[in-house]
Amino acid sequence: MKDKSLKYDYIIAGAGASGLLLAYRLSQDPFFSSKSILIVDKEKKKDNDRTWCYWESGVGPWDALLTKTWHSVYFGSATFSKTMTIAPYRYKMIRSAAFYELLWKEIDLNPQITFVAAEVEKVLERDNQVQVITPATTFYGAKLFTSIPNPETYKAQTKFPLIHQHFVGWFIETTSDTFDDSKATMMDFAIPQKGNTRFMYVLPLSKRKALIEYTLFSKSLLAYSDYEKAIEDYLTENNITDYTIVEKEQGNIPMTSFDFNTLNSKHILHIGTAGGWTKASTGYTFQNTVKKTKALQAFLKQDHDLRRFHKASKFRFYDLIFLDVLANHNGEGAALFSAMFKKAHIKTIFKFLDEESSYFEDLKIILSVPPKRFIQAFFKRLF
Repeated sequence: MKDKSLKYDYIIAGAGASGLLLAYRLSQDPFFSSKSILIVDKEKKKDNDRTWCYWESGVGPWDALLTKTWHSVYFGSATFSKTMTIAPYRYKMIRSAAFYELLWKEIDLNPQITFVAAEVEKVLERDNQVQVITPATTFYGAKLFTSIPNPETYKAQTKFPLIHQHFVGWFIETTSDTFDDSKATMMDFAIPQKGNTRFMYVLPLSKRKALIEYTLFSKSLLAYSDYEKAIEDYLTENNITDYTIVEKEQGNIPMTSFDFNTLNSKHILHIGTAGGWTKASTGYTFQNTVKKTKALQAFLKQDHDLRRFHKASKFRFYDLIFLDVLANHNGEGAALFSAMFKKAHIKTIFKFLDEESSYFEDLKIILSVPPKRFIQAFFKRLF
């Protein structure tokens, strides 16, 4: 007989942003007050292992956690450079330590939620329930939400291209006022492209502190020393030589239009990056996760088949065409983004990337980019 203490209504595998945010939402909703919830991960994350940025209009639910906000953004390239005011939007930055602390504080207050520090070895779906197998214990649940990535699911297929958004960043401090902390540099393509899509991402936290990040959209990764050499060269090129590195970060975000919904079942839903919640054409994840967990909270009150949570949209097709172009013509990324930022209004771009734009606004974005490559990609997908 199964130990009833090992049976849960919901199991959340993975306590990253998506898993924690889902647990937090369920813990704050009286509808789920009688539901038993288990969170399984190797550890409770507490450190600044992530930096999340997003744009948002007005006051948002996470404003109390913000490290910094900017009212203007800069885009730079050999053909177009401009500082743009983004009102009513603000570009916002959250460090993960503050996010983890707040969510765990609320989650730990809920007696219906249990955390187990363990590695998930295997997940099975049998007899109308799920089994989550760890080295010491097997847990049973009615529903499983997993953010544990399995890159082989999209690496093993060839129908949809896979590009990596990979980066290394330095948090640096200077001895004198160096940075204009009124604006964030979203993309600076004024660096050697070397046949790829490469740009610098600069987030000034003050006049003497900033995150300088070297980012690529490409199929292949670099040696770690190559990222750091690029940051060094960029700082030298901008006459920033007297600085101290206080922290480093690195990451690799998959950019693919693979249909992650094919991995889901009646009782198992993949969430976060593992569920395709990362915006395929940009790599932005945080705001998508905020929206998706809110939608999932509402969905669980109405439906029990997790396969029906995913909704197809026009934006997946847009992302698919864009990634086809970027994968097959990787060295043209700077020209594509430059044309978009030059011809389309920044607020229209934000709405489009937030997947909140109308067909008329979509058309403005489509007409802003060089048409040849996109027409070729479009017809290849049709035929």
